[in-house]
Amino acid sequence: MNVIFDMDGLMFDTEKVFIKAWDYAGEKIGIGKAGYMVYKTLGMSIVASYEIWNEEFGNRYNQEELRKYTKEFLKNYYENNKVPVKQGLYVLLEYLKNANAKLAVASSSPRWEVEKHLNDAGIIDYFSAIVCGDMVEKSKPAPDIYIKACEMLNENPEECIALEDSKNGLLSSYIAGCKPIMVPDLWQPDEEVLQIIKGKYSDLEQVKVAFESGEL
Repeated sequence: MNVIFDMDGLMFDTEKVFIKAWDYAGEKIGIGKAGYMVYKTLGMSIVASYEIWNEEFGNRYNQEELRKYTKEFLKNYYENNKVPVKQGLYVLLEYLKNANAKLAVASSSPRWEVEKHLNDAGIIDYFSAIVCGDMVEKSKPAPDIYIKACEMLNENPEECIALEDSKNGLLSSYIAGCKPIMVPDLWQPDEEVLQIIKGKYSDLEQVKVAFESGEL
């Protein structure tokens, strides 16, 4: 059994924190609350997401200023709050560990951020491979990150289940040849996604139940 986990919105409730961060940063740089941009960039790396920002705002915003105030908000937030863990994460990881599953992370976030959150939550040792957005050339929905995760696990994509919450992530895993499983967070599947996913569960605890029953 091989399982690849997305991070933001799947293991951690970080996308809702990012909405607050971009609301804060948007107001600081004079474009107003911009948290809604999270919905337009779900699953993308920071570099790829700023391309969407450029399409949305053009020269009406300064990218360096946006980065500065986003980092300022996130730094202050995580100095005073633990990373918010999604329901069922710990029980699912423990179940998969006891089942001798090989686990990986495939996150569009930069490596420093991924490792910080995994360490803060006390779960980094569950994973034998960690692939981040700054380790591949193309961001989700390109398949690069899942292909690399499978290579690091030394497993064929067809033998790997991908747990994702975003359209970009689900498409990425599907194109790579993995079995996409959706656990919705901020977004519900459209027809395109419903055609490619192998299952949809309300939370990670329900994913564990599906593994136990043999459904997955």
